[in-house]
Amino acid sequence: MAVGILTAASSGREYGGRITSFVIMSCMVAATGGIIFGYDIGISGGVTSMASFLEKFFPHVYRKMKEDTHISNYCKFDSQLLITFTSSLYIAGLISTFFASSVTRAFGRRSSILVGGAAFLMGAALGGASLNIYMLIIGRVLLGVGVGFANQSVPLYLSEMAPPRYRGAFNNGFQLCVGIGVLSANLINYGTEKIKGGWGWRISLAMAAVPASMLTIGAIFMPETPNSIMQHSNDHDKAKQMLQKIRGTLNVETELQDLIEASNVSNSIKHPFKNILEAKYRPQLVMAVAIPFFQQFTGINVISFYAPILFLTIGLGESASLLSAVVTGLVGTTSTFISMLLVDKVGRRTLFIVGGIQMFFSQVIIGSIMAAELGDHGEITKEYAYLVLLLICIYVAGFGWSWGPLGWLVPSEIFPLEIRSAAQSINVAVNFLFTFIVAQTFLSMLCHFKAGTFFFFGGWVVLMTAFVYFLLPETKNVPIEQMEKVWREHFFWKRIVGNKSSSGTLI
Repeated sequence: MAVGILTAASSGREYGGRITSFVIMSCMVAATGGIIFGYDIGISGGVTSMASFLEKFFPHVYRKMKEDTHISNYCKFDSQLLITFTSSLYIAGLISTFFASSVTRAFGRRSSILVGGAAFLMGAALGGASLNIYMLIIGRVLLGVGVGFANQSVPLYLSEMAPPRYRGAFNNGFQLCVGIGVLSANLINYGTEKIKGGWGWRISLAMAAVPASMLTIGAIFMPETPNSIMQHSNDHDKAKQMLQKIRGTLNVETELQDLIEASNVSNSIKHPFKNILEAKYRPQLVMAVAIPFFQQFTGINVISFYAPILFLTIGLGESASLLSAVVTGLVGTTSTFISMLLVDKVGRRTLFIVGGIQMFFSQVIIGSIMAAELGDHGEITKEYAYLVLLLICIYVAGFGWSWGPLGWLVPSEIFPLEIRSAAQSINVAVNFLFTFIVAQTFLSMLCHFKAGTFFFFGGWVVLMTAFVYFLLPETKNVPIEQMEKVWREHFFWKRIVGNKSSSGTLI
């Protein structure tokens, strides 16, 4: 069944076809990989604010929170063991994404998605059944392996399956699912915190098995992308049949020819991690490192990981803190949906810049209020607490239609096929590395920098917005296998990459 008509033109080459229900269903299943990532981000922040969870696994933090009246508001949750629980997932994800690169290149995107779902399922079971801190952290490591494989393969899958004109909306489905995962986790935390007996955190951790099961079962039935078929089997007929199926037309010769040319270049590359260092891939390498780095230094995961803890810090109660996290999760999901509607119309650069300006001003005002009103002891008034909540919602909305979805979309669409899997692994690894660093340092940073933490991240937002303005070309509506032309037309990058395509032809 066809649900829309598309035509993509670039350099005089047109792709025909339709948006089919087959490709929509395939991408919906794949995008649930974002739910497992978002669920984990949301659930870890929630359970670490639950008194029963802290009392069982982190008694030192529990005692500081309940009994120590002399410790600064900003330092109550500064515990290395608590930080290790949160951040262990990201080290596991960082390491596993390089293994995922080999699996994705050799066996296809679907295989990596399947491994990711299965590993996350095992981690969820172990987390929910944890009897001690060791089981808890091993469960987190397995979750990290699952997220590492899923985050490496799902954005590639979405970008390759999507029609060029609507690639932004399809790929932003991944971040929308991340938002849905965060929101679901916050709602579940809000409910399980009220369970008498103090075992509600087990439900919160074990419920991660639901999206993991959806992804694992769905991956068994998902089709492989035509790009991946060409890369690991070089079967032209099979790739053509899949193209015809996902585009809803027999006229796929132009797109198939681009795939064949990209596959020929890809098959000539035996060491993609070495080749990516060549000058012709310099823009892609810079983006593979800079975009995930900047995405983490927006400070978003500080809000996502530690939102309930942050709201406790400014004086909201445990239940109110969890409910406030639900509100921010709802705002993030809604703004990402808005981004899906706009990204292929207004373009990537506009959303990046508008979102950056919005995040900067909200962070500066939050930092100013906390500096003026929240001391080391006592609480700020409820009015100011809810004003901070409102400003955090404005900040989350800015991230939700800019660096949130676009931080995954742009890297997944700019890499040539021959380095795509390797470059995506670098992208995901850098993302996990700096997620780990931010998670590992935030509670200590909050303790020492206090309100200055928000000015710190606000400064980074200014820098990343300038980076996008000067160095990131617009990529909307450009077919993925013709993306190299945007670098050769950019005022800065054309001096580095020259005027030859990856196949060696002048363009």
